[in-house]
Amino acid sequence: MSTPLKRKPQSPAPGSAVVAKARTSTSNDTLPGPAASGAASPGPASPAARTKSPTPAVEAPAIESPNHLPGSHWLQQGLPQHDNDDTESTLGSDVDSSTASISSSILNYRTINGRTYHSNSVTDGEYWAPNDPKHIEALDLYYHAADMMFGGKLHRAPLIEGKFENAIDIGTGSGWWAIDFADKYAKCNVIGTDISPVQPSWVPPNLQFEINDATKEWTYRENHFDYIHMQFLNGAFGDLKQVYDEAFRCCKPGGWFEHADTSAILGCDDGTFKDHHALMQWGKIYNKAAQKLGIIMTMAEDGLMEKTMRDAGFVNVKVVGLKMPLSPWPQDPKEKEIGRYASVTISSDVEGLIQYMFGNVLGWSKEEMAVYSAHVRRELKDASLHGYSKWQVVYGQKPE
Repeated sequence: MSTPLKRKPQSPAPGSAVVAKARTSTSNDTLPGPAASGAASPGPASPAARTKSPTPAVEAPAIESPNHLPGSHWLQQGLPQHDNDDTESTLGSDVDSSTASISSSILNYRTINGRTYHSNSVTDGEYWAPNDPKHIEALDLYYHAADMMFGGKLHRAPLIEGKFENAIDIGTGSGWWAIDFADKYAKCNVIGTDISPVQPSWVPPNLQFEINDATKEWTYRENHFDYIHMQFLNGAFGDLKQVYDEAFRCCKPGGWFEHADTSAILGCDDGTFKDHHALMQWGKIYNKAAQKLGIIMTMAEDGLMEKTMRDAGFVNVKVVGLKMPLSPWPQDPKEKEIGRYASVTISSDVEGLIQYMFGNVLGWSKEEMAVYSAHVRRELKDASLHGYSKWQVVYGQKPE
């Protein structure tokens, strides 16, 4: 089944902040990657809420945030030169923000500086990313960038069509992965969960969306799901072990659990990004705020997901490392295309990405965040800066 919400993806023009909402058809090709490591991640899909526990049982990797530059530094730097081409995002929205049988309390979103955030009636903790149309559009673009990075493959776990009945997507966001999966596997019952009802109402008949907080005890039966999927939940959890333990309990013996995620700590292999650059400061500042909140913003670091998956009881655990260019700096046409989508994702809503963590948690002023955002946008347009996001895909099987 195909939905009328899908549109053929169009490559964003270099430097453009206006891009059509994009999706591609899926295939069974092997995962590619500009630098697949031997260790073998959207909205940024809107994840489930973080745990209310201030101290994670499975702590994030011990990544320090030394020399992170405060907001006052960026005011002193002033706006970058030749920044006149920064434009507001004019992304259209196909997202129908209403779903059936949703109580009005769920739709009573928090508002910070004119941006809406997940309702406190759903989760005990406040989640850092907005859930308004502007941010959801950015997440959809990021999902498309990830989809291209994965080679259009929806999963790495060795699923055999017709051999599984029930699947769930935790932190489904605007629901595109769940829609694509349900399209591909029409005989499988698919559930997508999130803490905000921002999913479309026109979906495949074998798919349903539910409002659920994955940091709480899961309401699903033990040994029920043949496949459990999570993607891009960085910053959603403080206790990763609690979530993985629930996945193990609800996974059917012989079934698979897969988690694809990234890290706020950005990478650069050739030294073109220096410590003083805004984008290299990005992860340090995020991680500083995350440490204050007791949440994990470095999922794809130091084997955290792999270790926690093994500790939960999963076997046959595999890990694939990938790199997503932050901008269209690569020479390879496909990687350049991925970089364009990643760049537009960030550029279109820098303020939405940083407002809660930098402002509410670390106390930056609006002026400091505005100047910092301008430096980020400027750096994303500089092809001489070769930065990337680190990703990992980790999957394992529940013993028979």
